[in-house]
Amino acid sequence: MPNEPTIWSKVREGDIKTFEALFRQYYMPLCWYAASITDCAQAGEEIVEELFYVLWKDREKLQISHSIKSYLYRAVRNEALQYCEHREVRERYAFTADTKSEWGSLADPQQEMEYKELQNLIRHTLGQMPLRRQQIFRMHRMQGMKYTDIATVLSLSVKTVEAEMTKALRTLRKEIDNYTRTR
Repeated sequence: MPNEPTIWSKVREGDIKTFEALFRQYYMPLCWYAASITDCAQAGEEIVEELFYVLWKDREKLQISHSIKSYLYRAVRNEALQYCEHREVRERYAFTADTKSEWGSLADPQQEMEYKELQNLIRHTLGQMPLRRQQIFRMHRMQGMKYTDIATVLSLSVKTVEAEMTKALRTLRKEIDNYTRTR
């Protein structure tokens, strides 16, 4: 395999064979690395697949100043840590929801209000998305379906499903970040 500047130059120019070789070289080690951080092999695979999707999609804009390997590992680490943070938030809200159903309401009225506001924000944000994106998001996040299954059910390519999920998550993150900054 040629040196890294040559590899990245070819990828930036759209050389799919070089990109595929890069993918084959790093996919499994990156999956293992992400899984070691998230304690979930499936999450690790999704993180790495999303990384390579974005890498290809944004290849002309990305500036990789150091080695490709360090860029990939750093990006996977950041995404895996973000995944863990989101998982903790989901678990906290799941616990809060369980507590709420068990006791009738949350112990703290402020916490209950914030929970309802966040639910409304998510519901409203999803409602503003195109119908196909909403459907894909709900199938994946709420019904637990895999991208390949969603693609089959909706007669789409897996890449289309991935792209729609990326857009949905980006939109939701932006809205939630805006919400938390104004609090």
